[in-house]
Amino acid sequence: MGRKAKTVFIFAISMGKIFLKNIRLYAFHGCMDEEEKIGSDYVVNVVVHSNLEKSSSTDALGDTVDYVSLHAIVKEEMGIRAKLLEMVADRIIKRIFKEHLEVSMARVKVAKQNPPIGGNVEEVAVELELERSGVKFD
Repeated sequence: MGRKAKTVFIFAISMGKIFLKNIRLYAFHGCMDEEEKIGSDYVVNVVVHSNLEKSSSTDALGDTVDYVSLHAIVKEEMGIRAKLLEMVADRIIKRIFKEHLEVSMARVKVAKQNPPIGGNVEEVAVELELERSGVKFD
């Protein structure tokens, strides 16, 4: 007896991550007057999740999340003074979602190097992670 062959369809989405690691910037964030005047070194890390299926096959920049654009967002938002790192990280992550509709999840870490806290601390950092479903724009 012959066995009947079954056709199986597999639908897969090539989800992936794009990383921007250790973006080094000088900025003027903080609650103290000295931080506004003197500034400090910062390191920002960004991870975005996106469907990379199309760009993996077309090799076209227009089919992916342009990391040059992500870097520009980080640089511009870091240039706007804030008292809290939470505010800076929130602005960066929301702008990523606003300008890159293909991003489904993002994580942003903003770290201040050698913070003025009266102790030997390498960095203080804030990390935010957000899924597109949780984004609310004003």
